[in-house]
Amino acid sequence: MTAQPTFLETDGLGCLDQMEAVLEVLNEGVIITNDCHEVLFANSRFLDMTGIPKQDLVGSDFSRFYSSQEWAYLTSQSEVSFRQGHNCYEFVLPQEGGGRLPVIISSRVLNNCGSRLKVATFADISKQIKVEEELRSANARLQQRQMEIDEDLRLAARVQNSLAPQSQVWDNVSVDSFYHPVHWIGGDFALVNSQDEQHVSVLVCDVSGHGIGSALVANRIYSETTSHLRNGTALIDMFERLNRLMIEDIAGSGMFVTLAAVRIDAQKRRMDFAGAGHPPVMVARRGQSPLLLESRCAVLGLHPKAVDVSASLEMSLEPGDCIVLYTDGITEVFNSGGEMLGIEGVREIVRQASALPAGQMKQGILDGIAAWRNGPPTDDVSLILAHVR
Repeated sequence: MTAQPTFLETDGLGCLDQMEAVLEVLNEGVIITNDCHEVLFANSRFLDMTGIPKQDLVGSDFSRFYSSQEWAYLTSQSEVSFRQGHNCYEFVLPQEGGGRLPVIISSRVLNNCGSRLKVATFADISKQIKVEEELRSANARLQQRQMEIDEDLRLAARVQNSLAPQSQVWDNVSVDSFYHPVHWIGGDFALVNSQDEQHVSVLVCDVSGHGIGSALVANRIYSETTSHLRNGTALIDMFERLNRLMIEDIAGSGMFVTLAAVRIDAQKRRMDFAGAGHPPVMVARRGQSPLLLESRCAVLGLHPKAVDVSASLEMSLEPGDCIVLYTDGITEVFNSGGEMLGIEGVREIVRQASALPAGQMKQGILDGIAAWRNGPPTDDVSLILAHVR
């Protein structure tokens, strides 16, 4: 019995009559078509991918398995294949019953005795497409959640900014303030309280870290501090209670707090000062280097005995004095040479700004810091000035 010739032999490619066996063992679907898009060969993997019986496929025009729109696109890609000799693109493979299997099609044109054959391989990418769809869906959910978080943060930022003290004026004292969180919300805050026209309390606080955790702790400390100041609690007693709060109620947070506070008797022109691990408060007098008031208590929240009961300081004030309180976002800024401004750098900026009218001094300090700093702020910034008249 004589064996039937393969399509390769009948097309004059007898030297390649072993290709059918090779193509049958590939993990990718393979078909070979002629110039008229007639299917001459399809391997078993291709038949499995499409579900189309071999007798319905081989010898037929491949266009009948596609819609007119799909075939128009496929024809344009075939023209690229015949023009360039090869092509690779992503498309779909028709399946029995009308389904579509996403595939990557790689094609190459073979020339033989004036006729052209196109060998196309089909790699199933349905699993990759499914994963991509799942990723897109997950990303869409994440983006939606991020939008919700951003909206929450915008609201939190508005609430926190509303806590920043506004410029205020009394008979013998006026206050200017500035607040800028490096993120939406931060761990800095400043507070001004006046029990009456005579006594004014001013405080700045810096909670370690940045972001939501620091802001939540800062808001908790803000509430406690406001209550103590309104009740006229002595500054050192207030520090002791805040230290206890951090250790007992916010234990395990790993955060700590630095504070600087002054209470001004405007009529007597006297001031009580207390600081806990905070950069020194400056008392600026026109034409003089500002006086530094150093913290005498340790940072709050790390040790039960951080507060020294004898650490408060009382001093006299003069008309024209300006008490400057700030957080380390003011001092820990660097120039293009990597040099930190530091306490002494801020002290010099305050000295120069003290020659300005009281209403311009805050901006003079901020301008001096910005002139030194290389790039945008990298830490939360709070600045508050109390002018004595």
